[in-house]
Amino acid sequence: MEHQKPTTGKFALNYGLILGLIMLSISVIMYVTGMTLEGVQWPVFIYYIAFPVMIMYGISQYKKSNANVLSLGDAMKVGLAIAIVSALVYVVWIFVFNYVVDPEFTAQAIEVAKDKMLESPNVTEEQVEQSLKWIEMFSSPAAASAGWTAMSLFFGLIYSLIGGLVMKNNS
Repeated sequence: MEHQKPTTGKFALNYGLILGLIMLSISVIMYVTGMTLEGVQWPVFIYYIAFPVMIMYGISQYKKSNANVLSLGDAMKVGLAIAIVSALVYVVWIFVFNYVVDPEFTAQAIEVAKDKMLESPNVTEEQVEQSLKWIEMFSSPAAASAGWTAMSLFFGLIYSLIGGLVMKNNS
């Protein structure tokens, strides 16, 4: 009986959803506890660890279900698909958060950033205004979603390549 090759979709959906829910949970916890407005960044490092771990684990599970055979191409497909599914989960959250949960949050965050910049003795009012223009431009839900998706794909590509090179065997 010949072995049937598994599809990448099942692995991408399962591990991508888990990864997306990890980031969503971190985001919700940071928002509820006020860490987001305070500029606390350490909880995001949990995601920075979970991202490559989940991609590598998904690739290894794909290999395991494929009779321990893994090509670099299959590893790349699985890893990138996990990255894009996780990004899409978080993108949905970005829009729900910004348009339903707290539509005023971005304005509050910009105001907090402005106050912090004005506290610095070396920053002029003109520099603050210029910085705020950039912050406003990149803090829209569409820009944040595009940026998040691009970064997920970029790092997904890197970790998939690493995982594929380490775990591949074409036998």
